[in-house]
Amino acid sequence: MTSYTGLALVLAKVNFSPFEFGMFTCFGVCWLASIYKSLKSKRTEGKSLLFLCIVWVGYIFGVIHKIFYNPDFVLALYICNVILVFIDIMLYLRYSRHSMATLKVPFTLR
Repeated sequence: MTSYTGLALVLAKVNFSPFEFGMFTCFGVCWLASIYKSLKSKRTEGKSLLFLCIVWVGYIFGVIHKIFYNPDFVLALYICNVILVFIDIMLYLRYSRHSMATLKVPFTLR
């Protein structure tokens, strides 16, 4: 028996998808990069609050599905992604208010 076959047997006993695990790990890294960019630039350009909210709700549905239909340790990655997207939403709201307050209007309406 090769080590690859042994690994396949271990993964089969754990009953999770390594591809789902990899996908959510990559998503988590992307959300961390997005949060870092927001913290560093303190700007919201290139972000959409609607998009962030839709993704957040999608992750919430994923968490509910994992809890009731397919519980495994990948649920922890779902929850981490929910938290990361929520942080990104909060940063968007904070910096969008800051951007609007410091926006310089080149003319005034009379």
